[in-house]
Amino acid sequence: MTAWRTRVLSPTGAIAAFFVGSIIFGAGGWPFVLTLFAFFVPAVLLSRIGLAHKRALQTLGKEGVRDGAQVLANGGVAALCALLAIAGSQFWLAAFAAALATAAADTFGTEIGTLSPSPPHSILTGKTVGTGLSGGITLLGTLAEIAGAFLVAGVARIAHVSPAFFAVAIGGVAGACIDSLLGASAQALRYCGGCNLFCESERHRCGADTRLVRGLPWLTNDGVNFLATLGGALTAGALLFYFPNFF
Repeated sequence: MTAWRTRVLSPTGAIAAFFVGSIIFGAGGWPFVLTLFAFFVPAVLLSRIGLAHKRALQTLGKEGVRDGAQVLANGGVAALCALLAIAGSQFWLAAFAAALATAAADTFGTEIGTLSPSPPHSILTGKTVGTGLSGGITLLGTLAEIAGAFLVAGVARIAHVSPAFFAVAIGGVAGACIDSLLGASAQALRYCGGCNLFCESERHRCGADTRLVRGLPWLTNDGVNFLATLGGALTAGALLFYFPNFF
């Protein structure tokens, strides 16, 4: 409710956040919620830094408050893992934390990376891409991704959610890499002929329809975020499963 009133979430975003938060709280109580907050609270604060610059970007597919699809894309996998972890499985406990670590890494990287003084480059080709476009990386954004993943992993360990700090952190960073790789390849990239700009929305901010130039038309940034959190969660669980004595 507070996030909605402060215009952090749209009405649909607030509803989705309520259900995601309720599932996570019901499955693991306050320790799980603290791990969720380790992602959500810093993400909200970082979104307010350089707000005018971010709003001026014309490459983004979504701007402003987070809607229901965005909330589910970032928190849906974590909620599912929380339910599967009720029995106390270390695999799903690490997966739950890593899903949130991935969401934090991706969000931190985007919010801070868009403020980088150096232009982003495609993670696949190394070519310069528009600021804010998926698949573009900067040194500043990459460091922010690592910080986000390690923050959530640290809180998960302190809150006794998952002691596998490095498995969760590595899962979070791996998930963020999956996000960038999919964003630079399979995610839909569109072009606005009127503005001569690439973007990620079917209709550009200028109001003109855009045409698909790369990727799958149905794979949006929300879909990529969902797949990335799933990949990060499974990476952490697999590391803990196959190398229990190391992690």
